[in-house]
Amino acid sequence: MNEPATKMTFEVSARRLDAHGSEARCKSATLTLDTDLAGRLDAFNPAELLMAALAGCMLKSIERVTPILKFELRGVEVRLHGVRQDAPPCMESIDYEIRVDTDESDQRLERLHDNVRKFGTVFNTVAQGTRLTGVMRRQ
Repeated sequence: MNEPATKMTFEVSARRLDAHGSEARCKSATLTLDTDLAGRLDAFNPAELLMAALAGCMLKSIERVTPILKFELRGVEVRLHGVRQDAPPCMESIDYEIRVDTDESDQRLERLHDNVRKFGTVFNTVAQGTRLTGVMRRQ
């Protein structure tokens, strides 16, 4: 008989500091949130946080799979561009470019990209409700 898989769980709390911002906490980390109606330059707003979570998911997927694939790289950069729809408010689309500094073949680069698309938790969550398209290319 198969044992049921243990599911990962996550805990985050957030609180309003004042009319200009809030903070989120997770583990030992604190993150300032831009919840000011006028906006602020020193913090991520909720849409930017979503995109940062997506970029973080892509980078973590790459970290997880490169040892398995024995994929050699010197660095990775993720760039995202999101478009917000007004009515109803939602992220209409997110386009991304993953730039990998590597000497690996184009075929292996595409295999790495396939893994990012198939096994990223945030990637798959966002892709269910947003047009999510992008490329992985050599830096």
